[in-house]
Amino acid sequence: MAVSGAGEKSTGLGVPALVSIGIGGMVGGGIFSVLGLTVQVAGAGAYVSFLVGGIVAALTGVSYALLSVRVRNRGGTAAFLDQSFGTKVAGPLNLLLWLSYFVMLGLYAVAFGSYLAALLGQPAGWNRLFGSIVVVCFAALNLAGAQVVGRAEAVLVYFKVAVLLVFCIGGLAFVDTARVSPSAFPHGGAIVYAGTLIFLGYEGFELIANAAEDAREPERTLPRAYLISIAGVIVLYVLVAFVAVGNLTPWQITHDRDYALAVAARPLLGQAGFSLIAIAAVVSTASAINATLYGTAKFTYLMARHGELPEHLAEPIWHRPIGGLVATTLGTLLIVNLVDIEGISLMGSAGFLIVFAAVNLAASRLPDARPAARTAAGCGVAACAGCLVALTAYAATTIPRQLAVFGAMLGVAVLAEAVIRARGRALPRNARPHTPVPKQ
Repeated sequence: MAVSGAGEKSTGLGVPALVSIGIGGMVGGGIFSVLGLTVQVAGAGAYVSFLVGGIVAALTGVSYALLSVRVRNRGGTAAFLDQSFGTKVAGPLNLLLWLSYFVMLGLYAVAFGSYLAALLGQPAGWNRLFGSIVVVCFAALNLAGAQVVGRAEAVLVYFKVAVLLVFCIGGLAFVDTARVSPSAFPHGGAIVYAGTLIFLGYEGFELIANAAEDAREPERTLPRAYLISIAGVIVLYVLVAFVAVGNLTPWQITHDRDYALAVAARPLLGQAGFSLIAIAAVVSTASAINATLYGTAKFTYLMARHGELPEHLAEPIWHRPIGGLVATTLGTLLIVNLVDIEGISLMGSAGFLIVFAAVNLAASRLPDARPAARTAAGCGVAACAGCLVALTAYAATTIPRQLAVFGAMLGVAVLAEAVIRARGRALPRNARPHTPVPKQ
């Protein structure tokens, strides 16, 4: 495998900066979006579900660390797949990656709408309207060339983490141990299914790969950054779920699923706690929508420029290449208004599990990697594949229509690449776009 980086830099991003990128990618909006769903499915075992998802993320993080050192390119995941498998395999996977990102946009928009509706005292039916409005607003801002988050994103990362830590530390004193006891767990299949369903809450660690080109002493800093960021977020997510389960009754979980984290703050901080968590969720998901919409639109445009999507998505409109942004916005609005949050989580998590299985496979084939690292990568392949099977099997009996929607999404990725290749627009193996992956 070719190394894309130019050599080590004496200056660049160190471990703290890279860890910030990884944590910011993971704690972008996912925990606010899927906590209630996880607790509803796994009940008392929700914190174990977050551990299950975290283990898969940790194994995949080993593969990302191996590949990031060797393929130091801003293309990140797309660059790994391109250089490892060539166009025939990487093409559909890159398209699936793109579709998974705008599915994630839908998840963030629904979460934004749910928390904003709860904060304003509006009925739950307003969540899709608010979610649609925020997507349209950020699309308009991006069309105008404005980027709302900018440098404040780093500060926002620590604000979100600080709020969640306050929730965890304060909430531990109020946990009802009977509610979190293993004797209250549902069957193991539900716990594993919930862990796979919320896997997209972890996927943001891959953003470190996009910054690998700017890393200082990459052989040392990149593996440490993946380890610290993933381990830290696992601990945070498990604690958040533990406190939430210990503070909510089953009725509250079902009734307030879409903004369960804010409701769980009431027993320890009262209405002020509810408002604080709701505000943090609104701000967090809004910034995630803006950053993901901006990055995904750019990703779409560059894929069209390099032959992975129809050419008209790269044609200038009003003297600007906005076709990808418009396509992403329209697709996101369809997800927000036609798919429920469980279906959105299924589609996003399944998509990332497939892509990450391919990344793990690429790392397991590295001839110069240590045996232990290659074994971990192989375990990552098995873990992703096993989670995908569990997710599919459980969803087939509980939400078969949503599973069919994911099947259609997967089919679109495969067929679209086949059509593009048939039209003779596929590029040589080394000419694929190496583009930034959207922030979460």
